[in-house]
Amino acid sequence: QVQLVESGGGLVQPGGSLRLSCAASGTTFMVNGIGVMGWYRQAPGKQRELVASLSSSGSSYYADFVKDRFIISRYNGKNRINLDLQMNSLKYEDTAVYYCNRAPTPYGDWGQGTQVTVSS
Repeated sequence: QVQLVESGGGLVQPGGSLRLSCAASGTTFMVNGIGVMGWYRQAPGKQRELVASLSSSGSSYYADFVKDRFIISRYNGKNRINLDLQMNSLKYEDTAVYYCNRAPTPYGDWGQGTQVTVSS
């Protein structure tokens, strides 16, 4: 079982910045360790998509639509992980609910997500 708690979303103007945080913990990490974790997003009427991911060894992935704007980072604790997403130069199309989860194959459990709204 895994617990995922996202925070840091809000309303921001185009070109602005936000920093999202995720606290992930659970017995799954105790048994299987902590592998690749990522941030996903789901905009209204669209499917959830992977935004960025980061392995414990530092290998990162960014979707083309966020490259050079977003930065993912992580801190591994004992059977828990803190995963951050620094979002810069935000665009209207970045508006979505953002979630953290294992990547690229997410766990069945999802957190409540954090809403990011880019609007003038």
